[in-house]
Amino acid sequence: MSELYVSFPSYTDEALWLLVRGDQVWLDEGQLPTGNKAVLPSFDTEAPAINVGLWQGRTVLMVEWPDRNAEPERGAFSGLRPFMEQGQSQLFQLAGRGVQLANFFRTHRFCGQCGARMRVVQEELATHCDHCQHRCYPRISPSMIVAIKHGRQLLLGQSVRFKNGMYSTLAGFTEPGESMEDTVRREVMEEVGVTVKNIRYVCSQNWPFPHSMMVGFIADYDSGDIRVDPAELQDAAFFDIDALPPLPVEGTIARYLIEQALAEIRSSL
Repeated sequence: MSELYVSFPSYTDEALWLLVRGDQVWLDEGQLPTGNKAVLPSFDTEAPAINVGLWQGRTVLMVEWPDRNAEPERGAFSGLRPFMEQGQSQLFQLAGRGVQLANFFRTHRFCGQCGARMRVVQEELATHCDHCQHRCYPRISPSMIVAIKHGRQLLLGQSVRFKNGMYSTLAGFTEPGESMEDTVRREVMEEVGVTVKNIRYVCSQNWPFPHSMMVGFIADYDSGDIRVDPAELQDAAFFDIDALPPLPVEGTIARYLIEQALAEIRSSL
């Protein structure tokens, strides 16, 4: 096998393990398991382990927990958000990579063009159909996320999915034929009915829910009155920098964009 893929049954070295089930990873006493395979619960799989990177000089291997297995005899599966909330950004990114790859290989076992069985390509992260030569790669969905400034105010929205009164930046997926700046303009108009100007790139963050690449911007309010799309938002409003609502946790690109926008506003006062 290539360096990307490791034979799980015969692997004897130590690793940081990402045992993935759906969009969750297995934790032992709240921690990702480190060591040889003995640190993992017993389970049956024929799938190879996938090398997803390094953690403190140690190989990180992802193995998917097959559905046919019962619940593990110890530990528990957990979502990825606690890594981010605890400030473990590198572990969040590695675990997110493992979950995304597990989802890709699980959903690309058969060819989407002809229905034949796909094989795993050994030299890269891909699956290939030998019947019709169709090749698939892990899906990445580009999306924009933007903090909007207006004088000493920020325009923030409350998603229909948010709890505890949290407000955040606006975000949305890029459509075919759009630039990222086009996406900013369209999504802002669709969600809150205003136009923006001076759109500038700030940073990006991989967001494994399930496979987004969040491209972050700051923009200035241009014109229009807020008109909320009820399918997307419960509420949206301009908030003074000294009267902000509950915000996303640190470690998220949304919070970083908000902090950067606040710094710009305060530096101009």
